[in-house]
Amino acid sequence: MTLDRITYDPNIMGGRACIRGMRITVSQIVNLVANGMTISEVILDYPYLEEEDICQALRYAAQLTEEEVHPIPCKD
Repeated sequence: MTLDRITYDPNIMGGRACIRGMRITVSQIVNLVANGMTISEVILDYPYLEEEDICQALRYAAQLTEEEVHPIPCKD
């Protein structure tokens, strides 16, 4: 699965994951969808986005949640 629309640039939005080099972050898109907006509604509000941009943002977020956590025990 390719995420070719997810870009990183230290000069754009502080290097956070963005869509196609634009000033809209993956987290903005995920937040909109998480708060109930449909893909169509997001595109109406942000007409420069495409459906695949939103799908890739959601896939990217899903991949981040696959992270495994391995706690390091504290030594007394």
